[in-house]
Amino acid sequence: MTEPKDLYSCLAKTAERNPEETAFVTGDKRMSWHEVLFSVDRAADMFWQLGLRKGDRAAIVLRNSPEFVIAYFALVKIGAVAVPINYMVSKGEEISYILLNSSCKGVVTEKEFVKNYTSIRKDLPGLKFIVSADFCGIDGVTDFWHYLKHAHYHPQTQKASAEEHDVASILYTSGTTGHPKGVLLTHHNMLENSKAAINTLEPTKKDVFMALLPMFHTFSWTGNVITPILLGSKTMIVKSITPPKPWLQAMGREGVTIMIAVPQIYGVLAKEARGLKKFFLKFWSLRKVRLCLSGAAPLNHTITQHFYKSFGLHILEGYGLTETSPVVTIVPPRSRKQGSVGKAIPGVKIRIMGEDGTHLKHGEEGEICVMGPNITRGYHDNDAATRELFTQDGWLKTGDIGVLDTDGFLFIRDRKKDMVIVKGLKVFPAQIEHVINAHPKVLENAVIGIPDGSGNETMKCFCVPRPDMQLEKGEVMQYIRANFDAYKRPREVEIVSALPKNTMQKVLKRELLKRELEKRVKAASAAGPAPAAR
Repeated sequence: MTEPKDLYSCLAKTAERNPEETAFVTGDKRMSWHEVLFSVDRAADMFWQLGLRKGDRAAIVLRNSPEFVIAYFALVKIGAVAVPINYMVSKGEEISYILLNSSCKGVVTEKEFVKNYTSIRKDLPGLKFIVSADFCGIDGVTDFWHYLKHAHYHPQTQKASAEEHDVASILYTSGTTGHPKGVLLTHHNMLENSKAAINTLEPTKKDVFMALLPMFHTFSWTGNVITPILLGSKTMIVKSITPPKPWLQAMGREGVTIMIAVPQIYGVLAKEARGLKKFFLKFWSLRKVRLCLSGAAPLNHTITQHFYKSFGLHILEGYGLTETSPVVTIVPPRSRKQGSVGKAIPGVKIRIMGEDGTHLKHGEEGEICVMGPNITRGYHDNDAATRELFTQDGWLKTGDIGVLDTDGFLFIRDRKKDMVIVKGLKVFPAQIEHVINAHPKVLENAVIGIPDGSGNETMKCFCVPRPDMQLEKGEVMQYIRANFDAYKRPREVEIVSALPKNTMQKVLKRELLKRELEKRVKAASAAGPAPAAR
């Protein structure tokens, strides 16, 4: 039997093999593979009845839930395209931009977020329907489960209509400037990425996954949804990260063996590992965990050490982008190198490029470029950004600076876009942040470059002190002077209680820069000449 080449057919194959086994657990509700497939088939009829056809697009704005998976797989079954949107986006103009840019004909959401969509409906004539996964009682909003159960059977939806290289999803990434860009990912991109990750980490059907990170993010979707579907593994779905107690209890109950999270979550668990809490975490929540994977943000060495000391578990770091479906590298479980994000997964090639496009040698620092079956074909309806994304010979430019060693291990140095030019010299903030993070009183920090209008930049460091510790600016400045050459030293330090972050816990440096520039404009206008007396 040939291997299925589209997402729906992969789900159908698993459901056929293990119909009565548990696919998803959410709280006290369980769904077998048969129930999931039956719901997907009925939802495909519902979407067909609502007017969706092959190539049409519909948005999914849901917290992690079986409904997210059901809606997504039903859309791709009929050859439509799923557009998962971060449910935390609430500004009307940003939502409208995404829905218009992707030409969405419908939205699947829930009561908590539905008003963000009903309020802009009048401005979007192309939006034909809004479906809510839970009852919201608003006129013009369709109830997901009611409609699904009562949809007619349509002959056109009986088989999967998608081809291997059809677009399955458009994922909008927030740009540092301007509008978000819609990354096009095909069935082939995601399936190949998941299979290569399985090849590296060797999970089995007996493993139990936990969908903790939001499913609208490709790291969670590929790792916690597609991968367990290919394996036939059970997934425990976590609707909300806060409060943590319910999912920490459920982890032990369901016997979660593979944990996929961001560094901050591992950091919090290690910090909480004291007294009875440590006993609960180690001997209940994490008792069956054998693989911990971290991605989406750089993993601090201190967190790795604390986590291992507390629970005896190594955190394996990976590296990737939305544009790479997302995994590029994973630290192999049996060979780790400190500070490395691992080796390229099977089928993926990495090249380090110089400014002039030359292929650099091992140990030389340059832009990380990638090629492989997981690479996006580009950005939806944005030819200029797509051209900018690739080299002339077809390598995807990641915008990250890194080094490959002779064993093929990748070390990330910084974001190319974060690079600061100080008196004509390149400085990478991540390297500075890494050193400052080693200060015993510093929890985390962010370094930004502030343009001075003459093509030069000065650096400023925002420091978050460790809980219950008093940190003075002077202490950080002294530490900076002791550890850096003059041109690499941030000129200013500000002690802050927290850094602005997105849902995946990435520091929003553009937000820090925006605040800083606004502050400086205010200060300059306040110090300006006094108005003339009338």
